[in-house]
Amino acid sequence: MKHRNKGINWFIRKMMIAVSLVLAVLLFGKEVSEAGKKADFHKAENWAKEGAGLGISYIWKHQYPAAVWEENSQNGILSGSKEKSLINVLCDFLFNQSPLYRYAGSSPNTESDYGDTDPAYEGYLESGRFYEEHSFLLYDGGEESGEDGSMNAGTHNARPETHPAGGGETAAGGGTGQASETNQEAVETGDKKKGEKDPAMTCAVSNVWPIAGSLYRKEQLADYDFLIKHFYSVHSSTTAGRDLMKAENFLSQDFTLEGGNDKPQILIYHTHSQEEFKDYGPDNPNATVVGIGSYLTELLTAKGYHVIHDTSVYDLQNGKLDRNKAYTYALDGITGILQQNPSIEVILDVHRDGVNEHLHMVNQVNGKPTAPIMFFNGVSQTPKGPIEYLPNPYREQNLAFSFQMQLDAAAYFPNLTRKIYIKGLRYNQHLRARSSLIEVGAQTNTYQEALNAMEPLAEVLDMVLQGN
Repeated sequence: MKHRNKGINWFIRKMMIAVSLVLAVLLFGKEVSEAGKKADFHKAENWAKEGAGLGISYIWKHQYPAAVWEENSQNGILSGSKEKSLINVLCDFLFNQSPLYRYAGSSPNTESDYGDTDPAYEGYLESGRFYEEHSFLLYDGGEESGEDGSMNAGTHNARPETHPAGGGETAAGGGTGQASETNQEAVETGDKKKGEKDPAMTCAVSNVWPIAGSLYRKEQLADYDFLIKHFYSVHSSTTAGRDLMKAENFLSQDFTLEGGNDKPQILIYHTHSQEEFKDYGPDNPNATVVGIGSYLTELLTAKGYHVIHDTSVYDLQNGKLDRNKAYTYALDGITGILQQNPSIEVILDVHRDGVNEHLHMVNQVNGKPTAPIMFFNGVSQTPKGPIEYLPNPYREQNLAFSFQMQLDAAAYFPNLTRKIYIKGLRYNQHLRARSSLIEVGAQTNTYQEALNAMEPLAEVLDMVLQGN
């Protein structure tokens, strides 16, 4: 009898191992297959437990017929009833010892916390599944380009050297070594008198700055392929289709400020206030994005704008850097500012990019070594379609705002800008039509190179906001 029971116990153990392996396969399939993602894992889990319980029940009944086995024909053995049998407890114990089962967190009564990436997703219970599929969107807030010096970097030739200012026919959007191509496409430069504007041209009129770079005709920009090639770098997290990227619509937007400067008009803030430049240290504590934001505030104030510079820290929590949730914290902060100052029409989130350490992006602009600027747009959509819980009613206006500044920079300050970077999330650009995220240089630039970029940036902003 003892030998017989030993054999039964051995069989039960082997059966439990087999069931655990089946469960492991189910969990692995859930992670690697699209079908697994759509399947109801809780049903598979309950099915596995049910099968294990029935197997043990069969063995138990034949070996111990006098014992009472609790069954529930409607709900199943492991249905979650308050009064569990010995076998229920045994199965639960065995399954809970599996590392895969614990890692899956599959208890239907446990609510997963995926983090508040943006308050607008309230009620969207499937956000966790979205981020499982698109986890790359959350890296460091998701807006650093991480360029390695390739053409997609959008800087002129994307090389470490300093480049001379080009008074000739360079490509717009920062010039990516495609000047010869552009030369063949009727780009005109520098021969218009101050204050004159050809109706076919698309840049602003300036009575102060001569045209030193590139002008484009509307028919050129109407070509979708030309537009994307010369002006945009589209990340794989999203798509920029023909239905959205229409230069005619972008150029038709009027961003002239409506109110006077007796009340705040412009808000400058920094989602990632801890971003530093190359020479940051005890001897240069201002060498951060907050420092260049202060200088931009001074320049715009001198032009007559009423500017608020929010220097709040949104990317530190309990003394630790937390950039993944910085956009949520920043949204709370700037929403409060807007509630107190509803007259604000322009919102600028000033950053610096993160690139490979060997890449030093610097160009000569107005005779000064200048870190390039990159306008950044989040379009709230993936290649599969819109992100419903991140609506942006101002998405087209945001794109138009960046595009108009890009065109003016190409005309008056060649080599100032990189290509406009487009990515999938929203980046709090939904609060105003005149919202822009601006990357100024990178961690490999000096503070002075970044400061030098603020002067032409202020000029370009002024051109667009004056409706020229």
